[in-house]
Amino acid sequence: MKLISYNLRKHRAMGELEGLVERHGVDVLCLQEADTEDIPAQIAGLRLADSTSRNRLGLAIYYRANTYTALEVMSMALKKSMHDRVLKPAEERMLGVRLKDIDHSREFIVASFHAAPLTALNSLRRHQIRAALSELAALGTQLPILMVGDYNYPVFKENLGQKVREAGFELNLSDTHTYTRYRFFRGHYDFATSVGFDVDRITTLPQGRSDHLPILVTAEPVSPNGRGH
Repeated sequence: MKLISYNLRKHRAMGELEGLVERHGVDVLCLQEADTEDIPAQIAGLRLADSTSRNRLGLAIYYRANTYTALEVMSMALKKSMHDRVLKPAEERMLGVRLKDIDHSREFIVASFHAAPLTALNSLRRHQIRAALSELAALGTQLPILMVGDYNYPVFKENLGQKVREAGFELNLSDTHTYTRYRFFRGHYDFATSVGFDVDRITTLPQGRSDHLPILVTAEPVSPNGRGH
């Protein structure tokens, strides 16, 4: 499975998506900062599974309908930062979908995630990550889970990785930086967190109109420790 995660920077990079999907043979597309009132039902053969509705700039997930069936979706509001309480930029920060592989009759969960901005503490973002992963497990007992998106976590990633592993998940970074807007804040922002997936590689793609660079995740759901099918 090939999956792209992309923070569109207030919808500015929306016009790039069709080319990205076609160029890389993408099966699943996970978006952040998409104008959910101005997104199509399909992008280059991918079907919209769902999008968040309580914030204009929100999350969306597309999937290849001739390969997968969308069985169930869920969105979630996570613990708010002070920035969220005052400016209210995003109510729902996680969107998940349970997919079934049509040919192999196996199910798994993918999710698009957008953590609180850098004005919040890392401890809050860790809380959001744990809560999101815990809720995704409710979409299907012991199914493989892959959550991608903008984690807003440029420093102390080793500590985050340890916390994620303690929760039974793996944290995977791409091969190079994914955010370049401000020199001081450049680094890895866009991650993949998974359990029950064999993540082969994560590649940072060339920069477009967003301050985030899209990441291409190549992964396969497997069945370690009883997970999956």
